[in-house]
Parts: sequence; C-alpha cells; structure tokens
Amino acid sequence: MKKITFLSIFTTSLLIAGSFNIQEAPNNSQREIATQKNIILSYHDSIKDARKSVVNIATTTQIKEQRNVNPFLNDPFFKEFFGDRFGNGFPQQKRRSSSLGSGVIISNDGYIITNNHVVENADEIVVTLLDNEKEYKAKVVGLDSKTDLAIIKIDAKDLRAIAFGNSDETLEGDVVFAIGNPFGVGGTITQGIVSALNKSGIGLNQYENFIQTDASINPGNSGGALVDSRGALVGINSAILSRSGGNNGIGFAIPANMAKKVATSLIEDGKIERGYLGVTIADLSNDLKEIYKNDHGAFIMSVEANSPAAKAGLKRGDLILSIDNQKVKNANDLKNIIGNKKPNAQVSVEYEDANNKVKSAKLKLSNLEKGKNSLKTGDNEFLDGLLLEELDAQTRYRYQMPNTLKGVLIVDIKEGSKASKNGFAAGDIITQIDSIIIENLEDIQKALSSQKRDRKIVYIKRNGRDLVVVVK
Repeated sequence: MKKITFLSIFTTSLLIAGSFNIQEAPNNSQREIATQKNIILSYHDSIKDARKSVVNIATTTQIKEQRNVNPFLNDPFFKEFFGDRFGNGFPQQKRRSSSLGSGVIISNDGYIITNNHVVENADEIVVTLLDNEKEYKAKVVGLDSKTDLAIIKIDAKDLRAIAFGNSDETLEGDVVFAIGNPFGVGGTITQGIVSALNKSGIGLNQYENFIQTDASINPGNSGGALVDSRGALVGINSAILSRSGGNNGIGFAIPANMAKKVATSLIEDGKIERGYLGVTIADLSNDLKEIYKNDHGAFIMSVEANSPAAKAGLKRGDLILSIDNQKVKNANDLKNIIGNKKPNAQVSVEYEDANNKVKSAKLKLSNLEKGKNSLKTGDNEFLDGLLLEELDAQTRYRYQMPNTLKGVLIVDIKEGSKASKNGFAAGDIITQIDSIIIENLEDIQKALSSQKRDRKIVYIKRNGRDLVVVVK
C-alpha cells in the first residue's frame, strides 16, 4: 500500500455574514493560445546579438605545492606538538592548473568584462569568440576583488559590444536569459525570471547587490551575461547556489549598473577608488526597531578616530537614514552607496541619534584604501614583500577578532619575496619582534631599526595558534 503525503491541509469553515468578504478573481478571463497555427513563440531575435558578445575565457595558472615526504607531517596530532617547523624543509613542486569561464565584450576594440575569480592570478589568459576559431591572448587591465569584477583586453577590432540596460529598472518577474560560453564549443543560453533583487549577505563579495534568478547557470558561465528579453545586459553572472553543485539552483548576477561603474574606473584609472566613512555598521534588529523612530537605516556600532564620520560628529548608536537624500535601507545599502562615491566627495548624512532626534551633517569622504594605516615593507630587508595593516575596529569586526588581540595584520605577501620564503602567510598577525611588543606600525618600524642582532625572532598568531619565525 502506497503512502501519500499531502503538502497542503484542507479545512472547511463557515462564512459568517457580515464578518468579511473574500476577494474573487474575475471569471471572464480569456486565454491566449501561444501555439497558434504557423506561429512559433521565440526570443531568437532578442538575444541573437547579445550571444555574439559573450566569449570563452581559458586561463592557466602555475601552482606551487609543498612536497611532504613523511606522511606523519600531515597528521594533526604530530602538528600539535611539532607545529609547522618541518613544513618548509622540502622543495616545492610546481603544477599547472587550467580553468574555464566566460566574459562579455563591452567595447568594439577588445575590452571584456568578467569575474575577478575567473582571471585572478592567471599566468595566461586565452579568449575565444563565438563565431571565430582564432584564439586571442588577453592581458589584465584591472581587477576588483571587492565586487568580483575584472577587465581584460584582447588585440582585436570591430567586435560586437553588448548593449547595457539600466539594471535599476529591473523588476522581479522579468524574463531573463543567462548566456555563457563555458567550454569554447559555442554559447549556452538558459531562460528564467528575476526572482529577487538587492540580495546581500551571501558571503561572496564585499560589495553585494545581487540580482537573483532561477535561470540555470551552467558550470563555466561565471563572467557571462544576464540579459533581459530585449537582449540588453542587466547583470554579470557570478555564482549559483546549488545543493548538487550542478546548474540547478539559485543564480546570482552582479547588476549591470555596478559593473558599468567598475569597468569605467578600471579602464580609465586601472584601479577602483572608493569613498570611506569610517564606521562599523550593522542592521537594525527587531529590538532596536522598538527604540528608534525609524524602522530602516544602518546602525553605527563604532566610529574610527579621526575618520570623516568622527569629524562630522557621528557617534556609536546613531542610525544613518540617508546619504544625499538617498534612503539607506540597511547596513549593506550604506556600504554600497558610500562605495560608489569617490574619495573627497562631499556628502550629506541624515541620521537619528540615541535621543531619537533626526539630525544632518555634511562631510568629505576619505579614500577607503588609505582610510587605514598600512605599510608596505619593501624597504625593510627581512620583511620585504609584506603589506601590513593595523588592527582597527572595522577589521576586528570583519574577521571576528577579540579586542584583547594586539598586533599588526599581514594583509598580503608578494610572491617570491623574502617574506614569502621565510614562511609568513596572509592573515598572520605579528604580535612581537624580539622583545618589542607589536601593537601598531610604529612598533614595527621601531623593531626594524633595532640592530641588537643579525637575526630576529618574529612571533605571529595564525588561526589562533602561536608560531615563531626566525629571519635575518
């Protein structure tokens, strides 16, 4: 006997006169027959030009791997007692890794937009057009990891550039097509609808404002085009959330308007400069909504000293309501609004303070990349190749670091530098050099100037573990 489980539970009830009325849909609706004789329902003419703007991107990357001769070196119990001191004693092996992705032609002279993760760290980038078997070597024009966008360029003329649509006018329910060229054997086109807008908190990028779609995004479609029923670009396909790891799931695309701004800055300047406010923010919780008059905004958790926000009088506990009369719905909204503004831009901030008074302030944004104290140590021989940054409130909040943790964060390491060979890693926190406790960059410089010995003991904290590196 088969067991049937009903997903809906049906109940009956009496309709008491005078209590309420149920809204009835009109019963005179007519159906249009989409398969009338000699008529084929098709979007071919809408997307035939857009698909020619989507290219295949093949990348090759050389990867260095540590060769562990003794299998016990990978045992967690062994590492607990002996740490990583034996990890650097064996020569590195090199292997080449290949990957495929997609891109979209945005100018007839060879500029192509794609995802940062498609081309980042690639040693070689080869582009193949849809209707042309010729392979083009591409060069990187600019990368922006914060939005996962990148611009590459090929030496070609008279290409078909895609037409940009205004993604701010995209609505839930709009028909869209995900176009990619993932395997270099021709484009793939899948249809769906826009299922949600302004999606954030996915954890993919620092700046998130995704268009969500149910159009199937095939493997290798990253960097491809999401177009509307006119064939206009409304988004750059970035990722798919899938239980199986296949193309059946929820797709996320970066809005075309965001892509256009990033592309323009990367092509014209080779980099992205973003405004910096100097606050750590959070969404309004339900409890906080009972305290403030407004039910929207970005709640200020902390204000960095000497930042634009501090100079304008903003304080912890203030609720930012709008920037230049543009409503701030939540914390992610504020981050995107400020991130789209240039450094030194004058902005007007409306906020509700802890006493429920709505106030306004004018301030000049600083540069996000220069908003924090950082130091490139190329001039210091034993730390050559490191990019260091002080631990501020925003960094601690982002990486969930306790306030008791003191030190200087290693943000990046130049490949092949002395620092990388000494065993430092991005994410390490330098806590002490010799006898000098490290709390800021001044302490680093003080330790570097000390000439007590030709070797220095550098204490670092990595993933909660204390390690020691001895360097010349």
